[in-house]
Amino acid sequence: MSTLKGFSAPIMTGVVLFGLWEGVLALFNPQGFVLPAPSEIAGALIDNWDDVFQGARITGYVVVSGLLAGIVLGVLAALLVTRFRTANETITPLAVAINAIPIIALAPIFNNWFGLTSARSNQAIVVALVFFPIFINTTRGLTLVDRSQVELMESYAASRSRISREVRIPNAMPFFFTALKLSTSLAVIAAIVAEYFGGRQDALGPLITQSAGLTRYDDAWAAVLAGTTIGVVLYIAVTVLERVVMPWHSLIRSHREET
Repeated sequence: MSTLKGFSAPIMTGVVLFGLWEGVLALFNPQGFVLPAPSEIAGALIDNWDDVFQGARITGYVVVSGLLAGIVLGVLAALLVTRFRTANETITPLAVAINAIPIIALAPIFNNWFGLTSARSNQAIVVALVFFPIFINTTRGLTLVDRSQVELMESYAASRSRISREVRIPNAMPFFFTALKLSTSLAVIAAIVAEYFGGRQDALGPLITQSAGLTRYDDAWAAVLAGTTIGVVLYIAVTVLERVVMPWHSLIRSHREET
């Protein structure tokens, strides 16, 4: 119940903003305006439901699969660099270099590697963007631990794996979930932008570009709305998962007390 209350304010804000949007366009009635009213976008979504749903299903698969792969690789890399100095000296500079490469440079390369219409090229783009925030934040959480806790565990002859399991990993969880919330949006952006360069032509990316190219802006915004919905659903899922996994965290406890 507290989770639902936490989303009530943004929902009400969204309703007010959409109402203002609709009212301003109805009042001024601009000619040739490329941002249709919410009612027109909703109508386009209903009229093109099959195409939009199919595009959301295809893009959603790329988003979720790439996000999961990026999470696994990012966490594994973080565990390696905090355990082995050689891994830190190797993986960290490589991760920084990959993160600095723009999507539009990676997409043609991955399309040549995996095939122009293959989903794997777009999944690789998502992995590349998701990996860095997961890796950096998880590494920070694993290393920024209270030294007295580690020394206490060592005084009881605890192994390094047990220290990681009982001290470092719990300390890293808030950092991890912060990165994961950010990564849900990055995954959607990466997948849709990658679809501009390759992949299936019935995904959301091509649907947006084709509709905009034909000046069917209501159809294009309906596809954008579908992509936004994917990101919002993933963000909410991560927020709920965070509350389930970390009921002991002080920020979550204080929020529950306030609600």
